[in-house]
Amino acid sequence: MSHYHLWTIGCQMNKAESQRIAGMLAAAGFEHSPRLDAADLVVLNTCVVRQSAEDRIVGTLGLLAGLKRERPDMRIAVTGCFTARERNELVRRFPHVDLFFGSGEYEALSGWLEATTPSTEHPPVSSSACTEEVDALPGVSAYLPIIRGCNNFCTYCIVPYTRGREASRTPEDVQEEAVRLVTEGVREIVLLGQNVDSYGHDLPGTPSLADLLVLLHPIDQLQRLRFLTNHPKDMSRALIRAMATLDKVCEHLDLALQSGDDDILRAMGRGYAVDDFTTLVGDIRRAIPHVSIATDIIVGFPGETDEQFEHTLALLDRLRFDVVHVAAYSPRPGTLAARRYNDSVPPDVKNARLHRIEELQETVASGINAAYLHKEAEVLVQGKRRGKWFGRTRTHKLVFFEGDGNCSGEMVRVSISKTSPWALQGNLVYNSTV
Repeated sequence: MSHYHLWTIGCQMNKAESQRIAGMLAAAGFEHSPRLDAADLVVLNTCVVRQSAEDRIVGTLGLLAGLKRERPDMRIAVTGCFTARERNELVRRFPHVDLFFGSGEYEALSGWLEATTPSTEHPPVSSSACTEEVDALPGVSAYLPIIRGCNNFCTYCIVPYTRGREASRTPEDVQEEAVRLVTEGVREIVLLGQNVDSYGHDLPGTPSLADLLVLLHPIDQLQRLRFLTNHPKDMSRALIRAMATLDKVCEHLDLALQSGDDDILRAMGRGYAVDDFTTLVGDIRRAIPHVSIATDIIVGFPGETDEQFEHTLALLDRLRFDVVHVAAYSPRPGTLAARRYNDSVPPDVKNARLHRIEELQETVASGINAAYLHKEAEVLVQGKRRGKWFGRTRTHKLVFFEGDGNCSGEMVRVSISKTSPWALQGNLVYNSTV
């Protein structure tokens, strides 16, 4: 029996695609190996949004080159945004890789598997057959991509160049997959898109994300619906109303700010001003009082002054997000920012700004999470880690708790006895699953 190892880095869309690839490999007769160095087939699903991610990919490919010298029969395949580079150049730089295939190019993978795997070792596999196998054991929560690509072309972002223009799946197609996932045991579905708010604009009748939530909401045994990632320019008031009125839709949003300075936002090509974003957050919080909001920030964008950074820091202090994902700007080849602007902010300044935001956010998150202390929270249990059960609240708070029996996949209530900026801890009160 041959074994595969699937190495994934990057966004939730990559994770969803890795779930599909894992299903294809299982359908082809491979078994999963937790160790990269013990696998007969290694698949890397890659991301190049940040330089740090690209550095990890190149480092892992270097490690694999050494392993393949020791084990020439090892096979290596690479997919994801890294493969959007000029293919001949990739083959020249990494001759030990057996297959490069683009994001979502499952036919290329299935064809290569059939062509390179002896029929006596594994059963033949087609991409359509693999689709049926993909979520055979999908877990409690599953990603469901509904739109691929992005049309926004923010100046710093490589996604439109690696994933292409937006293309939505039909509501009927999404609904069919959602029903199948729930039938197989999924209780929470996370709808995915690089810009999920653009869903449906390219389809007949222009269905919206709000319409899709209404369509999926009645699915029997589905307990929770989430969606990401949102673009402040494109998020509609109809979507806010749907969140406020549909009880299966969780009170949590990922809403990327990126900067708290209008001049930087214009240079980024974000399409909104600070006042627009602030108004949107206010509308969301009035409609959904207990909503949690996560955001993204880029520090050290070309030309960012100390004063402009202080604008961002002050806005974060005022808006008080539950989670802030912060990254230092790194130029991505091919983007408008890389062509137009000099990467002028020194690395030590970027790092200092990043750490100041992290320090502020630790204080903010501590205060927000402290409000859960000595209260009960509804938790969808995802598994066990270091001897404790863990899961998420409707507001996406990570909760660890003590409890007897098998709680995996169940909806439980937990009494919160300890809080931190990163997670909540408590004890099982009772199982609320019907």
